[in-house]
Amino acid sequence: MEILTGGVIAVVIIVLILAVLLFGKLRTSMFFTVKTQENVVVERFGKFKKVAKPGLNFKMPLVETTSKPVSLRVQQLEVNIESKTSDNVFVTVPVAVQYVVEEDNVTDAYYKLANSEEQIRSYVFDTVRSALSGLTLDTAFESKDDIAENVERRLSESMRRYGFKIVSTLVTDITPDSKVRDSMNSINAAQRDKVAAQSLAEADKIKRVTQAQAESEAMRLHGEGVAAQRKAIAEGIAEQYSKLQEVGIDRTAEQLLMMTQYFDTMQNVAQEGRSNVLFMPSNPGGLGEMTQEIRNTLFAANASEDAAKTEGLHGANGPQSQKQAVSKAAQSAPTDAQSAVSRARDAFGPSTDNSGSMTDDS
Repeated sequence: MEILTGGVIAVVIIVLILAVLLFGKLRTSMFFTVKTQENVVVERFGKFKKVAKPGLNFKMPLVETTSKPVSLRVQQLEVNIESKTSDNVFVTVPVAVQYVVEEDNVTDAYYKLANSEEQIRSYVFDTVRSALSGLTLDTAFESKDDIAENVERRLSESMRRYGFKIVSTLVTDITPDSKVRDSMNSINAAQRDKVAAQSLAEADKIKRVTQAQAESEAMRLHGEGVAAQRKAIAEGIAEQYSKLQEVGIDRTAEQLLMMTQYFDTMQNVAQEGRSNVLFMPSNPGGLGEMTQEIRNTLFAANASEDAAKTEGLHGANGPQSQKQAVSKAAQSAPTDAQSAVSRARDAFGPSTDNSGSMTDDS
């Protein structure tokens, strides 16, 4: 009896263990959970039954099965494409494609494509290579956004029927071959050097033009000053010449102008000249001619001054007094001129040669 009781207890324990194990297995096969931003496809005997949404879900044990979770998050696929441009330059174009499974089309995304990434990669390769074949390297750099838009548009049209939505497509860079990059850098450096040289040349041109304009303005102002000075001298000589004619002394304006300029030149040489040599007439009679010119000029100057004085006495003494004053000036002019010549000879001093010298015999 005791043996029978012990056997019954053992059987009960085994049954309980089997029941627990069976219930646990049934429980796990009947209930399952789905995470947020995921869907699960439920099949009954291999045939699509439903799409399980996030949360606690029920399925019939031993009859229905669940698939691997389908993510509804945005996914990114990196694709590096090697292609050739229209000017035969090989480039590498990295393309980033962001896509997502549409929640309403989980069934299409799960059943219609065996490998969605490979399908997207194929479309990207075909689109980018087709676009680059009609572009030069420089144009390709400028058309990165256009290439990305073309890829995105074609992918969107193609992948929509498979339950995928293309969020965005980015062409991050276009990288040519290393030798081509070095050549491009050299070209860019040469262009920058050219621009810098042009800028420096333009600046130097502006500087030179400004300097030339300043010099031209200075010369113009200097010329105006010289012209005004000569005008004043000419007016003085004309006044002197008219006074000489009034008193009856014949002296041409040309001779007066020549002697005046000669004296001005000698004065400038003495004041501003750096030379220690004073050039005189080289012929033997030249100094005598110069002395005679000095004598005549001094005589004319004295006569002009005396004539001016007689004008002031004209009202008080009458014509007779004016004639007497002119006669007196004419008598004293040779003596004054001779004194001026003697002073000039003493100032120049005697010389020992004939070329450019002044002798005591002149």
